[in-house]
Amino acid sequence: MNIFIAILILGLIIFIHELGHFLLAKANGITVTEFSLGMGPRLISFVKGETRYSLKIFPIGGSCMMLGEDEDIEDEGAFNKKGVWARFSVIFAGAFFNFILAFVLAVVVIGAIGFDYPDVTSAPEGSAIYEAGLREGDRITKLNGKKIHFGREIDMYLFFDPVNENPIEVTYERDGKTLEATIYPKRLPSFYKLGFGYNGGMGPLEVHGVEMDFPFYEAGIKAGDIIKGINGTPIESGDDLVNYLNENPLTGETLNIKYLRGQEELEVEVTPRLVENSYSLGNFYNIYREKSSPFETVKYSFFELRFNILNAVESLKYMISGKASLNQISGPVGIVSLVDNIVDQTEKEGAGIVLLNLANFAIMLSANLGVINLLPFPALDGGRLVFIIIEAIRKKPISKDKEAMVHFVGIVLLMMLMVVVLYNDIRKLF
Repeated sequence: MNIFIAILILGLIIFIHELGHFLLAKANGITVTEFSLGMGPRLISFVKGETRYSLKIFPIGGSCMMLGEDEDIEDEGAFNKKGVWARFSVIFAGAFFNFILAFVLAVVVIGAIGFDYPDVTSAPEGSAIYEAGLREGDRITKLNGKKIHFGREIDMYLFFDPVNENPIEVTYERDGKTLEATIYPKRLPSFYKLGFGYNGGMGPLEVHGVEMDFPFYEAGIKAGDIIKGINGTPIESGDDLVNYLNENPLTGETLNIKYLRGQEELEVEVTPRLVENSYSLGNFYNIYREKSSPFETVKYSFFELRFNILNAVESLKYMISGKASLNQISGPVGIVSLVDNIVDQTEKEGAGIVLLNLANFAIMLSANLGVINLLPFPALDGGRLVFIIIEAIRKKPISKDKEAMVHFVGIVLLMMLMVVVLYNDIRKLF
């Protein structure tokens, strides 16, 4: 059932992407020879007007094939016979429609459960936040010049730019006034760390994220897993974990961790890692959502789209810089696994919550697909846009044969990457 849900989500996102190409092609008088969802042999197919509409056997990918897209054809409906900016709009429309879909889904999610204002929730005396002049209730609007709209954006900022000894410039609002301050991170004494985030309170102890190269990551524990026990002691909530660690501070001794992944109970040995020369700002900001007015819902839905686009861009930069590995990239199989986790962890809260969590996941996927397709890489939409821009600058097109060869090389490289990602996805299941 969860595989079917994952296929529906991917199918919707890909359909919207190809629909963008299709509608702009039609608007510019370009002949669309086939509009298809899926890849491989056709399952269902029919012809209406000049276009064949197809559903294909493999539920990944899709296409909007246009007359004269990859060859010179003497026909007024041919892609190659249209102006530079008409062709640019057709190619760009796929990613743009993905961004529209992400925005619409954001309106639904934020309208239903709200968003997380980036408010200071804790500023204990003596902390870096307190000494900088911030107090509980202040609303953070910038960190080192980068705009902040959600508590999650602070999470993102501190992930890609970890806290170190360097000061952080913060802009915040208090009583309608905009104020600025400099936060000097506090150096922490050496401590042992497992490297994971989790939900607090009395609910099941769900892993929200794991830090790369730390023990939980290396042990294979993932976001969405539920911690059930440590060294034989049952752990039923975040409060239980806090109590356990207060009574049993982490050392270099190995721990036995029991956890749930879906309905499967797993067990692993984890050795905490000693962290030295570490700096901290403390846990000071809000990550819980609250509902707001219809105007704020629409406004913050744009910010949600922006957040997901920036997150995708920063993640790509993070990977290209060598800070992340290919093992952290997920393909279709990984997406099915994530959908499985979302459904398993939220189904007890009712169908409405499951759907909202899946919609939130689809926001991220759709924004990511839009960003990835705009990369200036051969065979991707961004690579095709590069050739169109070069044509606009030099006032004449590049040879179709040369462009086709470049895109062919790009397709080969992308297929090789897909094989690696598929292998990683399958390996992670075992």
